[in-house]
Amino acid sequence: MSVHSAQEGNGNVRRVMRIGTRKSQLARIQTDSVAGKLKELYPDVHLEIVAMSTVGDKILDKALSKIGEKSLFTKELENALERNEVDLVVHSLKDLPTSLPPGFTIGAVLKRETPYDAVILHPKKAGLTLDTLPEGSVIGTSSLRRAAQLKRRFPHLEFKDIRGNLNTRLKKLDDHDDYSAIILAAAGLRRLGWESRISQILTPDDCMYAVGQGALAVEARAGDEDILKMLSVLNDTDTVLRCVAERAFLRHLEGGCSVPVAIHSEVKESQLYLTGAVYSLDGLDSLKETMQTSFTTENQVEERVHVGITARTVLTSAQDAAEKLGTDLAALLLHKGAKKILSVARQLNNAR
Repeated sequence: MSVHSAQEGNGNVRRVMRIGTRKSQLARIQTDSVAGKLKELYPDVHLEIVAMSTVGDKILDKALSKIGEKSLFTKELENALERNEVDLVVHSLKDLPTSLPPGFTIGAVLKRETPYDAVILHPKKAGLTLDTLPEGSVIGTSSLRRAAQLKRRFPHLEFKDIRGNLNTRLKKLDDHDDYSAIILAAAGLRRLGWESRISQILTPDDCMYAVGQGALAVEARAGDEDILKMLSVLNDTDTVLRCVAERAFLRHLEGGCSVPVAIHSEVKESQLYLTGAVYSLDGLDSLKETMQTSFTTENQVEERVHVGITARTVLTSAQDAAEKLGTDLAALLLHKGAKKILSVARQLNNAR
């Protein structure tokens, strides 16, 4: 059993669970929300939060897509997990590669916050939208996915890299006149309580989101029975199925930070719908398709891992269907020429 014991002053022994997190304000808020849920479910367990910096937090002068490291925001946290310094780690699911290192699994995917992207305007541009910003206005985003789709949709705008955590990026926007607006995930802004800064929410017609965006994942050691059992009750069924499909899509495409891949998913009446797209860096070349699958709710739950996720409370047959949907959609795009678009995007990005 991996939950540790600690002797209290009165001689009672309490179980201790250590949760690893990045140091950023958003990461801490996300981790505190998961810790709060665990505390409600397991009031006898003492939770300790261990914060650390990752490669992605330290390298701020390079675009994410240029660093070329799949586990930018996760490696140090996983090292601590491997060394038994922490028992679980809270991540934004979109930061986790679709193939986890051996010995790790995602033990819970919590109910998804809105997955959409948001526009935050410079205070001087209040009241405008991406459509009404003047020609040549500069928009800050560190995401190739966002830039490719928005260049295609708003050809009158220019897009430039902006790095740093949310606080840093907002400060760069507000304190200088370099950017007319920046694009951030709406979920992070909501969790930080900065919803009032959102000028516009981008619909899937404007900009589809990243795989796993808006969902929190809790990673643990794959053999840690006790922890995985405790985490399993945090799973949200619809979110798990959507994210399994999205991750399977990305894994089959072999996409990552360095190529523009976008997704949109929804569950309606036992049907899972998945739209996936790939783009050239300038957004002019693209492929986009939608597929759906149905899943039954009458089946047993077996212990199986789906694209790094061990969701014990979600029906195995439904997870199988979701994974197959993602793989099939990626296969369809590859058949239509996605490999060429992605390899050109990868080469151009590496050459920049």
